[in-house]
Amino acid sequence: MNGAAFFLVVNFVVAISFAAVFMVVAGRSQSRKAAILLGIGFGIASLSAICELLIAYAGPPKLWALGAFATVLSGMVMISLAIAEMYNRRIELRLTAVFVAAALANAYLIYDLPRGTPLQAFLYQGPFAIVILAGAMIVIQARRQTAIDRFLALLLMATGLHFFAKAGLAVIFGSGAVATDYIRTSYALISQSLTAVLMVAVGLTLLAKLVLEIMHVHKTESEIDLLSGLLNRRGFHRRVDRLFGDDPKAVHSIILCDLDHFKRINDSFGHDVGDAVIEAFAEHLRVTTPPHCAVGRLGGEEFAIFLPHSDTVAAVHLAQRLQFGTMPLRALPPGIAVTASFGVAAVSSLHGLAAAYRQADQALYSAKTRGRNRVELASGDAPEASMQGAQRPVIRS
Repeated sequence: MNGAAFFLVVNFVVAISFAAVFMVVAGRSQSRKAAILLGIGFGIASLSAICELLIAYAGPPKLWALGAFATVLSGMVMISLAIAEMYNRRIELRLTAVFVAAALANAYLIYDLPRGTPLQAFLYQGPFAIVILAGAMIVIQARRQTAIDRFLALLLMATGLHFFAKAGLAVIFGSGAVATDYIRTSYALISQSLTAVLMVAVGLTLLAKLVLEIMHVHKTESEIDLLSGLLNRRGFHRRVDRLFGDDPKAVHSIILCDLDHFKRINDSFGHDVGDAVIEAFAEHLRVTTPPHCAVGRLGGEEFAIFLPHSDTVAAVHLAQRLQFGTMPLRALPPGIAVTASFGVAAVSSLHGLAAAYRQADQALYSAKTRGRNRVELASGDAPEASMQGAQRPVIRS
């Protein structure tokens, strides 16, 4: 077995391994269709190595040469379709089918041209380059790009352009007088080794993107409260830690809020109505609070807001805007309003965060004992900021 044949075997093993891994990942990935297409693409492309070996060691060479071309091109098309699926881009399948058919007809027509000539080499490699460069353009045009997206775009560009480089190398080194000579040429060794390196790089990058997506989904699910859609207790504390890390010396504020008489709502109208109240209040928090703050449901009917770079005056004003008694709820009978009580405290350091939570909780307790539907500021900050909420009919315990 010469060097080129060895790399053909390596490429087959690598491609079929990627095919199996992508099929396994498809079972856990949100981009299931994309993962399946990648598995199919690498699986089809792996067959090209077998066709190349059959060209050299079995007949008829033209059949297997066309098979090698078709399997590589089809595999690449499937990979580009998977990339389009991952980036929510639509590819016209009819146009794709026409392109593949034209490329196969082109490969058939140029088979008898002298090998290693510029015309034959570039006509052969051109369709591969077009397909991969199309995939690169999909990634480049993505609206939101992370580091791995930018790396994937560069890698796909390099892979697409390398097919033109291979055409040039075929002209320089020669690809054999006939198809059966290819595997014994220096060009075959260079071509297959380049393919091995780039195939592994592209496969690993695509796999990494899918795995990162799975990790992100699991992280999101572990930090998001399913009922309210807000951060849960764990997610809220992690978000606060990150916001503190941006500027540990700045002054921030904490708001704790609790729906008034929520148990009475559940007892009087049922848990479905209680869930609807939680969802409505969460949406109220989501649309009213600034986008840079952290908003979470700590449990039950208790919510928390962390306002970075905001003093307690701004926090009290926000809490007044958040008072829920001014908002009608379809789930409740007319004339019944759900109110909320708020406790506000300042925090100036990460070490003082626990104390700030306690102070805000004490202020919240004060709002409850002083009649509910109120905003109370922690003692020592600015007592005059305490406000009575707008009065509407409320559910009384």
